[in-house]
Amino acid sequence: MAGQRKKMAAALAAVSLYLQQEEAMAAQEQQAPLKKPQGFEFSQWGQSGRQEMMAMRKLIQMRAFTRF
Repeated sequence: MAGQRKKMAAALAAVSLYLQQEEAMAAQEQQAPLKKPQGFEFSQWGQSGRQEMMAMRKLIQMRAFTRF
């Protein structure tokens, strides 16, 4: 009987701790202001790379290469 009481007390303590942590996290989320998503900066290197990938895919789709 004493073993069951200890197990029950441990389970209730764990659930209580979990609920307290959830409430603390919810409170932190409410206090923190929402951040605006930062925009990305245009990169000529990135644009060049995307154009090169599209050109290579187009050549492969046109079956310009025999090894792919």
